[in-house]
Amino acid sequence: MMVKMPDEEFEALKSKLWRFMVEDIYPKERQYALECHEIGVRSNEWTSPPVLAPLKRKAKELGLWNLFLPVDSAALAGVQGAGLTNRQYAEVCEILGTSCHAEFAAQATNTTSPDTGNMEVLARYGTDEQRRRWLDPLLAGTIRSCFAMTEPNVASSDATNIGISIVRDEAAGEYVINGSKWWITGAGSLHCKIMILMGKTDPKASLYRQQSQILVPMDTPGITLLRPMLAFGDNDAPKGHMEISFEDVRVPFSNVLLGEGRGFEISQGRLGPGRIHHCMRMLGQAERALALMCKRVGERKAFGKLLAKFDTILQDVARSRCDIDTCRLLLHKAADMMDTRGNADPQTRQLLALVKAHVPLAVQTVVDRCIQAHGGMGVSQDVPLVQAFAAARTLRLAE
Repeated sequence: MMVKMPDEEFEALKSKLWRFMVEDIYPKERQYALECHEIGVRSNEWTSPPVLAPLKRKAKELGLWNLFLPVDSAALAGVQGAGLTNRQYAEVCEILGTSCHAEFAAQATNTTSPDTGNMEVLARYGTDEQRRRWLDPLLAGTIRSCFAMTEPNVASSDATNIGISIVRDEAAGEYVINGSKWWITGAGSLHCKIMILMGKTDPKASLYRQQSQILVPMDTPGITLLRPMLAFGDNDAPKGHMEISFEDVRVPFSNVLLGEGRGFEISQGRLGPGRIHHCMRMLGQAERALALMCKRVGERKAFGKLLAKFDTILQDVARSRCDIDTCRLLLHKAADMMDTRGNADPQTRQLLALVKAHVPLAVQTVVDRCIQAHGGMGVSQDVPLVQAFAAARTLRLAE
């Protein structure tokens, strides 16, 4: 069972986080959006927005840093963890998700994907040297990372299809990697220095022992970033989702994680908690959207009365409130089971699958109602609803 932060301490932490959101995150949302996306504002869209640097410093000073890292993982890595259970982190993540961009506050507190999942992997499965070289700077927020799993030529939702070639060169003591990956989140950032790559080391092994996970530094010769993949026309800079080719990419045998043939074992520990973090943040996005909707319909008049007086609007608000609360109950139950029964427990895994299937669709539906209530404004740059809708729709695929 995971170590739980005492309730009084946790409530104080949440209060501190809410103040940080109100005083530092919400007032900077427009600046963040400008620095990420608008042409001419920044000289290079693949570097971190300048607005993040002072926010990161303040988050560290306030103790709002690396909140995702539980005590058990931290102990393995020899570092200090936040002391939050998955259930507690669900509440923290939802608060972070209320920023206009789902990952703005998460970046400011070093709790964003894919870094959180990669840090957990390194903490749980990395050697002392692997942790020193890659985990320490990730925890400090001085570098970023990516996780290379999905491939363009196979249905990668079935991970047994993952087939990028990883061949041993015994004479050189190196793995040689050839093939391609796409939708590799985080690889576009110029701060991304390390990749965890899942590929096939032994095609003749049993089905779930063919794949391994390998640490591949991004400056390794033979890696080519072919293009950013656009989701609803957005390149999601500065993080990006890249298509990558690998041509005779060489890394030493010591870069394997946990051992050859243990890629599925690592993924089982990573993708359950890692994916549910997205759903946690999505609840924050849904709450933000519903708040905008309630404000809009309470101010806007049509056909001689406030929109809030129309039965159809009231029904949409009520349905949305019900959908969000239902998602929260389901998600909190899954997080509780992760804490009490573990990620690998069959019932936990089943509930995680339900959460990952249900929450993005429910949030997409809620945001769609909020867009409708805003009329043309709902699809404009003046409210963050289009971004929330696109993120929820995209997450339905990622999950």
